[in-house]
Amino acid sequence: MDKKACTRLFTRLKRSMPAPTTELEYDSEFELLVAVMLSAQATDISVNKATKTLFRVADTPRAMAKLGVEGLTPYIRSIGLFNSKARNIVATARILAEKHEGEVPRDRRGLEALPGVGRKTANVVLNTAFGQPTIAVDTHIFRVANRTGLAPGKTPLAVEEHLLRAVPDRFKQDAHHWLILHGRYTCTARSPKCTECVIRDVCEYPEKTACMI
Repeated sequence: MDKKACTRLFTRLKRSMPAPTTELEYDSEFELLVAVMLSAQATDISVNKATKTLFRVADTPRAMAKLGVEGLTPYIRSIGLFNSKARNIVATARILAEKHEGEVPRDRRGLEALPGVGRKTANVVLNTAFGQPTIAVDTHIFRVANRTGLAPGKTPLAVEEHLLRAVPDRFKQDAHHWLILHGRYTCTARSPKCTECVIRDVCEYPEKTACMI
């Protein structure tokens, strides 16, 4: 996709979603970090349902560390991979409490050093909590980037690097949220809603029919 088409694409997305943000519910940087860690292979709805109760009893690293794996598990049992997530969250909470004075690191190196925090999670936290123009590539963004021709790539990292080159600077801060929401509600994996799509005229999806343009 050329620069002019890319600019039109994000201009349309911005017009349709002026203030995009995560659908995860949180009140602090630590709560966001926990919510994102829980969201892997889970829906935001299921995460919000679990954290609504969890954060009432443990909303800081020290409180989460004190809760422990056995104490945390009942709150997140409805979420996939809850056992490993519980271990990673408690281990992360202890590190934050003991080595970071209870604060979430504001840099990629510090975040990715935490148990269970990979590049995607770090990107979400850096972008949403700290306002950095990172782009976290999940399954929705990977699909949209490849399907539309915006930033084709065979791996999430390749798509991320392509997006960082292709997306105009003025759109980078919100690009992650626009693309994930577009993929979640319009450019869905099955039966994409092309007739409702605000970027259908710049999309390069080959299965898009002429009557939809």
